[in-house]
Amino acid sequence: MKETDLIPMPEIESAVVDCSSIDEAKAKGAQMWDIRTEDVDATVLSEDKKLFGLLGSTYKIEIRPFAPVSYIKSCHFVNEILDKMELDLIPELTDDGMINLVGEDAGVVIGRYGETLKALEYITNLVCHDDMSTRRVRFDCGGYRARREQTLRRLAESIAREAKHKGSPVSLEPMSSWERRLIHIALRDNKDVETRSIGEEPLRRVLVCPVGAAARGRGGDRGRRHSNRGKFN
Repeated sequence: MKETDLIPMPEIESAVVDCSSIDEAKAKGAQMWDIRTEDVDATVLSEDKKLFGLLGSTYKIEIRPFAPVSYIKSCHFVNEILDKMELDLIPELTDDGMINLVGEDAGVVIGRYGETLKALEYITNLVCHDDMSTRRVRFDCGGYRARREQTLRRLAESIAREAKHKGSPVSLEPMSSWERRLIHIALRDNKDVETRSIGEEPLRRVLVCPVGAAARGRGGDRGRRHSNRGKFN
């Protein structure tokens, strides 16, 4: 799947219902979107009194999930997994659509080289996102993503020097789409190398090719040549 530099979060759906109370409206929303009542926000738009209020009132109420439905379901799904793993972690949905896992067992869920966290992110997106072509929910825990980003930038520079010195393509380890994108971005202004992604998920990886030798690395699209369009594999 190709990703852009900035993929907007999915639109938050909304609906207007006629109900006798806020609780009834939230229950309708929960059933409509297959989420919990506490995940539904409700705003009264108008009130229609029956027989001058003697027979009660009907309210026109706007309802909407507090976040994109797929993100809400992702939070609940990962929370169930964490409970079964008996990990002291709570998923929190940030404003930019990232699930941040907060708690004492951060090191456990990150795992070696972030493998456990990446696996949790992958399975959550697979289960909770019907349309995998849209922006996927991202996971973070204890600032791991920021540290990983710094590590990948240093790795990209090191691999670029190695590819230039050898005069032949150098392949990195399999990475998530987010990690591959960071490698492409880190090297897109490097005039000595070009990058491309090769292989199939979950073993898809980045190939760093010295300029002039890129044609020998088959199987993907060159990241630097595509950088003007902001698309990376």
